[in-house]
Amino acid sequence: MLREQLESVRQRISQAAQRCGRSPAAITLIGVTKGIAVEAIQEAVALGLTDLGENRVQEARAKQPAIRGVRWHLIGHLQRNKAADAVELFEVIHSVDSAALAETLERHAATPVRRSDREPGRAHRRGTDVLVQVNVSQEQTKFGCSLDDAPALARAVTQLEHLRLIGLMTIAPLTEQAEGARPHFRRLRLLRDQIQSQLGVSSLALSMGMSHDFDVAIEEGADLIRVGTAIFGSRVSPRI
Repeated sequence: MLREQLESVRQRISQAAQRCGRSPAAITLIGVTKGIAVEAIQEAVALGLTDLGENRVQEARAKQPAIRGVRWHLIGHLQRNKAADAVELFEVIHSVDSAALAETLERHAATPVRRSDREPGRAHRRGTDVLVQVNVSQEQTKFGCSLDDAPALARAVTQLEHLRLIGLMTIAPLTEQAEGARPHFRRLRLLRDQIQSQLGVSSLALSMGMSHDFDVAIEEGADLIRVGTAIFGSRVSPRI
């Protein structure tokens, strides 16, 4: 079942990319593993899934010793008191939504860390790829900085030595039809283009699109898509 579902997602990625003249290889599929049993995650990794996304630091810490050879993304809201754990456990953090959080991450990323639970015997200097989370839809229930504040926050992150700004992230409203998310994805893309121009860069990625709407997100320029249910099915209590 998982094999078929993962293949279906890959086919959707390919079809969406072809519709807009993009290469499917340019799109990173992040398997969202919140509430998913370790055994199912291991199966997905064996089937070629290379990027995993977790919403919570604690759940990632429990799972990571059993899952090797992947890149871990933090895709959920991050509180400042969890920043040290986040830079230890994740290669990419998608949810930087304030200058205060960025500065806290920088402080922890500036010192060496030994990731003994994941790579025994190897000492690492901390350094983390981050994305600025933007609340494009302006929903009160969603985290993220405002559209107006995003350029200044992006610039502030680029001034921090041990963080690398790689893009912007948003969560679109859950709409009955995937097309309803298109204006929000398009707005993030236009914001990205504006920020790139202001910063004089051309490489900022877009993290947007989930199981129900990632096809539309790809058509609007998504480089990273965060897919859980379409790969793993409904969430269950993780066995960790």
